Amino acid sequence: MNTIPRLLSEVVNGRRLNPSEALVLLEEADFLDLGQAASEIYHQRYPDNTATFIIDRNINYTNICISRCQFCAFYRDRHHSEAYVLTEREIFEKIEDALAQGATQIMLQGGLHPDLDLDFFINLIKDIKSHFNVTIHSFSPPEIYHMAMVSNVSIRTVLLKLAEAGLDSLPGGGAEILVDRVRNIISPHKISSSQWLEVMETAHSIGMASTATMMMGVTETRAERISHLDKIRNLQDRTNGFRGFIPWTFRPDNTRLGGTHLSSIEYLRTLAIARLYLDNIPHIQGSWLTQGPEVGQLSLIFGADDLGSIMLEENVVRAAGCENRLNQDEIIRLIRGAGRIPAQRNTEYTILRTFD
Repeated sequence: MNTIPRLLSEVVNGRRLNPSEALVLLEEADFLDLGQAASEIYHQRYPDNTATFIIDRNINYTNICISRCQFCAFYRDRHHSEAYVLTEREIFEKIEDALAQGATQIMLQGGLHPDLDLDFFINLIKDIKSHFNVTIHSFSPPEIYHMAMVSNVSIRTVLLKLAEAGLDSLPGGGAEILVDRVRNIISPHKISSSQWLEVMETAHSIGMASTATMMMGVTETRAERISHLDKIRNLQDRTNGFRGFIPWTFRPDNTRLGGTHLSSIEYLRTLAIARLYLDNIPHIQGSWLTQGPEVGQLSLIFGADDLGSIMLEENVVRAAGCENRLNQDEIIRLIRGAGRIPAQRNTEYTILRTFD
């Protein structure tokens, strides 16, 4: 049997891919054969044929950031006329509005503000939890690391104190590509690959679950994408703390990095490889936000089992020229159009409601 069909057959039947094999498949496998294999893995995991979504709100508490990443169109320097830090009242109003629209989760994410220390975030989380019954899935590893640096405490201390205050889980932002050659080009002032992994491993060690992400289409090679997947899989082997993996594509508009949009075919190929390679992570999320609703729908037949959030608010990717938006009816229609059964989930991927 030809090497590539044999590899696809073996992985569908449960054999774990190694990095070199995954790279061969990413570079050489037939596009539709790759999607078919990823779809078969999906059906093995989810014989009920469901595809999920969540209702949440991204609240960007500040756009002031000392990291100044080349790919980011959202951040502002602290003295810029558009720089801001939301007041607690403004944050509460956003949460109230989100809950009124059926949200079960909020994601607090912001720039790395030089003056916001750990106590600021502890008090904010405590106040939110005292007023609202909502899951707080917030603060990416760069934010956690920054809190530790500003407050001169360990990463573990930050996470324990945030968890005690009411933080429920961590999003996977700031991963970009977990290869320092790439990070030194696109985000030289942000944490390294090993530091990102350290934050996640520490979170998992105290019982806090998280997600993992990958932003592709910057300066990375395909081999570096596989290296990223391998680092995520290796950590998951040790901790089993990642609930899901979210690959998405860089949007170059309004950024200093610039460049071109990654093709939808390349995105879907990489998504399918993620489903095949990450055999220890249950959920793979398709990105309608950066790829558009139609490609988001196709992601469901290339291995994704989740379409993420309808996003009542999202500002970071939008600043880079992405205007895609979906409401609940539209995301349900997309899922049905892919031949899947739509289901609303919570942060833990527990299904709250199925739309037969």
